[in-house]
Amino acid sequence: MNGRKLIYVSVLSAIVMVGCFSRRPDRTAFSALEEQVVIPGLEIPECDDSEDIVTHIGYTASYNHRTLVPDWVAYELTADEVDGTWNTSYPFSRDPDVANPKASREDYSNSGWDKGHMAPRADMKWSAQALEESFYFTNVCPQNRSMNSGAWNRIEMLARNVAKRYGSVYIVCGPMFGEGEPRTIGKGRVHVPDAFFKALLVQNRTGYHAVGFVVKNQPETSRPREYAVSVDSLEVLIGRDLFPQLPDATCEHDFEWSTWN
Repeated sequence: MNGRKLIYVSVLSAIVMVGCFSRRPDRTAFSALEEQVVIPGLEIPECDDSEDIVTHIGYTASYNHRTLVPDWVAYELTADEVDGTWNTSYPFSRDPDVANPKASREDYSNSGWDKGHMAPRADMKWSAQALEESFYFTNVCPQNRSMNSGAWNRIEMLARNVAKRYGSVYIVCGPMFGEGEPRTIGKGRVHVPDAFFKALLVQNRTGYHAVGFVVKNQPETSRPREYAVSVDSLEVLIGRDLFPQLPDATCEHDFEWSTWN
């Protein structure tokens, strides 16, 4: 982690009160630009006291005990972290910091659905602990295998490239459910999402830039541009403010694909 001076803005007292503010305990924020303003917890979406928020070293999640999948997973990914060297594979396991009911490996066995990471293991290679905790079911949803290795993986790779280009990227992602009775798997009745969302936020010399993605939970292999939407339109779909601390929300109205391409 470089030693450039960072400017912190303390605007999070209300969020701290409801337990939605988090930072990784073992590292400081990274900034590629000397004049960047770093807002701790900028990746954390709108949340309230009714949510079961759990904070791990690499990500924060809101776990839903009805659907048995996270409502959202959020984290900041830095350029340094993209080059992490830990590459151990861990078994998927129940999160010890989350109360029951919660999903298990048995729920996914022979279901035909992938155990899909929300915060991908490739983003957690900077720490053995971060990597291990990425295999908690707090960070997992049932995903179509083709989609998981196709379109979703391409968007994850785009996010890593963005982190290297701008120094860091704020990421929030999660499942989306339509109307009607959801599909479920396992004895625990883990809900199978109809689609997934991911939102990216970066800061450069011209200010903040944001983009969203919506990918159906079916065979999807197209390039990220085909799934890109404005963050404003994504927030309407999921009914949640994704970057409530963002000082200048105008970047959520639309996006310039050249920023992300």
